[in-house]
Amino acid sequence: MNTSLEKELIDFSRRKLLQEYFPRIRRCVEELSDDDIWWRAHETDNSIGNLLLHLSGNVRQWIVSGVGGAMDTRKRQEEFDERKTLPKAELLQKLEATLQEVDKTLQHFDTSRLLEKRHIQKYDVTCLEAILHVVEHFSGHVGQIIYITKLRKGVDLKFYNL
Repeated sequence: MNTSLEKELIDFSRRKLLQEYFPRIRRCVEELSDDDIWWRAHETDNSIGNLLLHLSGNVRQWIVSGVGGAMDTRKRQEEFDERKTLPKAELLQKLEATLQEVDKTLQHFDTSRLLEKRHIQKYDVTCLEAILHVVEHFSGHVGQIIYITKLRKGVDLKFYNL
């Protein structure tokens, strides 16, 4: 692979996670009360709180642990089982701290290792696949968070002003 293409892929992934997706999540969370963060239409639905815990766990498992080699301490089911009203500030801080870990991992990642295989969850994937999975997966849940926020508040979130 071309070294500049490899670097651009990593830089693009870092920008998407920290400079596009996280500010949109923060904007949504700022609009909502702690009760709104934990609202769910049905018991089988995920609240924004659950999604924030899930995103923190997922990106850490796939990038910091899977790609970067740190110990994987994730307890995935607990992300969805949580029903306490954890404060929104705590949830945002946890996600931002995790994204900073992810960013540091990607910043220092040797792009010549993009095609190395990793075993993450039950999947055998390349580092490239793991990184692309995280960006895609994160994007999908950002869409859910935006939709729930619009349902709860009925406001224009003005993302183009971020």
